[in-house]
Amino acid sequence: MIRTRSLDSDGSRLRRLAPLALPAAWGAVAVAWKFACPPAREPGLPIRIATSVVFLSVGIGLVLGVRRGLARELARARTVAEATQRVLLRPPPGRLEGLTLAAGQLSASRGASVGGDLYGAVATPHGVRIVVGDVRGHGLAALGAVVAVLGSFREAAHDEPELAGVLRRLERALERHLRERARDEHPSRAGTDPEHPAAEEFVTLLLLEIGPDGRLAVFDCGHPAPYRLGRTARRLLVGDPLPPLGVLPLPAVLRPYTAARLLPGETLVLHTDGAEEARDHRGRFFALDTALAGPPGEAPEALVRRVRTELLHHTGGRLADDVALLVVRNDRARVPAQPAEPGLRRPRTAPSPHC
Repeated sequence: MIRTRSLDSDGSRLRRLAPLALPAAWGAVAVAWKFACPPAREPGLPIRIATSVVFLSVGIGLVLGVRRGLARELARARTVAEATQRVLLRPPPGRLEGLTLAAGQLSASRGASVGGDLYGAVATPHGVRIVVGDVRGHGLAALGAVVAVLGSFREAAHDEPELAGVLRRLERALERHLRERARDEHPSRAGTDPEHPAAEEFVTLLLLEIGPDGRLAVFDCGHPAPYRLGRTARRLLVGDPLPPLGVLPLPAVLRPYTAARLLPGETLVLHTDGAEEARDHRGRFFALDTALAGPPGEAPEALVRRVRTELLHHTGGRLADDVALLVVRNDRARVPAQPAEPGLRRPRTAPSPHC
């Protein structure tokens, strides 16, 4: 195995140096011609021009070779980043238990396709469970917390019969991540002060469950409330917020907010605060509620694409924070009232004594 790895390393090194082989050979010929060929040492303008052209060609070849190598490395890095995004923030299924879903994400870090926002949706025996979260900060430094929270959610959503149990599992997963990161970043181990102190890291998130009848159970841990789209775009009430995970311990008793429903035909838009805090060059905030008020019956995927386009146009492509959107539309059929079966009479009620 060691020999195989050594051969792979040597082959990779040779592939990186291949674009420089031709310019290097040309340069060797030019130097040999300059110092070993007697006509090259003769004075005169034609000889000087010829020498300058040769060395200029060598320089251009070297620059193009290095540029080609860097372009290949960048393409490989983008491929790895896209694969990482598909693993961490894999798109939700288009359909889950009669719900239509679509999601999109934008990273504020230039050249990064993943950031500090997270989302996930799974169908479980307890209902469709969804999480949307935002790790403090953005970009690649927040990936560890994203991995911890999403990994825990994908297991706990199936294992825990109560939504409160899912939330406590997410809290414990984040606490373990922060302890391990604090240990790795301790000055006695790293030798320097941590660049991103784990003690300052926390996660805001929205955790909800959609039952078969459209009834919602919601936990809001310091996260922006979602929008419900019907005839208009309006905020969905989610109850009193809990503290973000990683700031304070969760209360001993957890009860989700259950007074809201997602009726057939209605759409729920979950988002991170980067969507509402995005500004243009004049400092004006992005009007997310106005952007969501699109054509009636718009498909979730089309809604995500349109909001993404309007957001990039508003900011000129310069985002100050990561942005994530998750759109859920209830496409479950409304069951009409069933008529009485033939041959069955409605039971007669006793007459009122006041008649």
